[in-house]
Amino acid sequence: MSFDPTALLLVLLAALGGGWVARRLGYPSILGELAAGIVLGPPLLGLLSTDDAISVIGKLGVTLLMLYIGLHLDPSSLGKASRPGLYAALGGFLVPAALGFGLMMFIDGDAVAASFVAVAMGVTSLATKSRILVDLGILNTRIAHVLMAGALFSDVAALVLFAALLGLAAAGTIVLSGIITTVVQAALFLAGAWLVGGWLFPKLGPMVARRKLDTSVLFIGVVGVGLAFAAAAEAAGLHGILGAFLAGLFIRDGVLSHSQLSSIESRARNVSVGLLAPVFFVTAGFKVSFDVFTDSFLLVLAVVALATVGKIVGTALFYVPTGYGFREGVAVGAGMNGRGAVEIIVAEIALSAGIIDARIFSILVFMAVFTTATVPVLLTKSIEWLRRHGELVADDRNGVLFVGAGPVALRMASLLAEHHAVTLIDTNADHGRDAIGLGLAFVKGNALDEDIMEEAGAGDANTVIVVTPNAEVNLLAAQLATRRFGIPAVYAAMPDEASQSMLRLLDDLGAELLFGRQIDLAEWDVAVSHKAALDLSYELADPEEIVRHPHHHTDRSTLSSLPLVVRSEHSVDVFSASRTVKEDEQVVALGKAPEATRSVAFRPEMG
Repeated sequence: MSFDPTALLLVLLAALGGGWVARRLGYPSILGELAAGIVLGPPLLGLLSTDDAISVIGKLGVTLLMLYIGLHLDPSSLGKASRPGLYAALGGFLVPAALGFGLMMFIDGDAVAASFVAVAMGVTSLATKSRILVDLGILNTRIAHVLMAGALFSDVAALVLFAALLGLAAAGTIVLSGIITTVVQAALFLAGAWLVGGWLFPKLGPMVARRKLDTSVLFIGVVGVGLAFAAAAEAAGLHGILGAFLAGLFIRDGVLSHSQLSSIESRARNVSVGLLAPVFFVTAGFKVSFDVFTDSFLLVLAVVALATVGKIVGTALFYVPTGYGFREGVAVGAGMNGRGAVEIIVAEIALSAGIIDARIFSILVFMAVFTTATVPVLLTKSIEWLRRHGELVADDRNGVLFVGAGPVALRMASLLAEHHAVTLIDTNADHGRDAIGLGLAFVKGNALDEDIMEEAGAGDANTVIVVTPNAEVNLLAAQLATRRFGIPAVYAAMPDEASQSMLRLLDDLGAELLFGRQIDLAEWDVAVSHKAALDLSYELADPEEIVRHPHHHTDRSTLSSLPLVVRSEHSVDVFSASRTVKEDEQVVALGKAPEATRSVAFRPEMG
């Protein structure tokens, strides 16, 4: 097997650069990685190349990526998917899939290829995750919950359908005997996977916990389980990515502890998303051909147009029975129009298996890129449409939950309590007395305990603010808030020493960095408790300015500012780098300065 380390290094550098550019533009990394492969690889400049070893590395990367996706998803969320989310997923899949199947049967008449294109056009991936919802200020609306529920349901269902279609297509044609064989094999595999994962894993979990194994050993064990499930899926005539995905789904709380799962998930993400899987996506770009824009330009336009119109109109039509209105259905469809990693992975697998040709593969890749690019634009327009008609409905969650009740947390909670119901959780009884003394609700206990979170009202909270000095605790609390309780808005403080992998995991959870930057929370707590912190209020055109330039000069001293909330006449909201501060709003902050013991108000100089 040939191996060129220089070629691998260049592929990794291209993936790093392409992913960075995509994230800066607000898109998922895989689009940048694909674009890097297309531009720098054989389709355009020809600066990158691949070999057998790089191909194997890429395949291992996507297998581990599917394991990571399984670890990352909470299967209980499927049971909590709302009725409108289910309708949105069904309509957003069936209509574009039917249009895609009809189009390809009209063009080629190949039922196998047409079925594959149909599933690819119907799949949904909320690729921009919650960031676009934050930017639009709709994270705490009903539409945000429907989008998340619909995308989760659609992703899981589409992956199973993809795997079944690949197994079915192995015979080369769709016949009754092939269908029966595939269904039986798939049923046996799924039954065996459920028996091992759903019954055996929870029994083995306590035994593993008693051994107190090192995290590295546990990670290797989890990877081994993922590969074993992948091998079983291959033996059943399906594809290994389905097995790896199911293995991740079955490794849940009860099998491993919260902290173990968090550490393993972080490592799985670093190895797959951060290192190996980008090799696959860059080299997948090598197989794209721009000839489709000259040979099949109308087909490219037709696929993109039908995928987009079918997704939006199909979602809106199926959404009508919910009683929430056609306009809201259009907005949900616009948000679900993006395609993502799963589609590209299976498209490349289908190309390698000869199920589709390079022309269809290229069309599917360009469809994924173009439709995902529409999400921010179309969703923004549809949300503005809802707002003009007064139909942007807030969710039924309310209340702000603080994990941590130190001096900074109490100051922030007091400000938010002016317009919100606030509850704090902390193990420190002294902090509890301080909170109660300020008239705030307090629950004593460990926020990583689900029962304590339930007692504090996590099931009804729409915002969680995690503000402890411990980065690992903050990540685990954010993870519990998003996955177990489905809280839409999560903010977490991160100390200066927090690693980039921790910050990426926080972003992957859909949580935001509290205060807009990493801080030494313990230092600020000491300053507040010793009355060495100023209460500040100022106007600010761009919140990112205070993130980039936290130190400002006055005529008295050098002042360091910690923004807490954004206050207007009618509301008080959590400060974040993505929160737009309007002209009639003020940032309320803490400040530290030598010999500063009194409150001041000032307008900081930026520049």
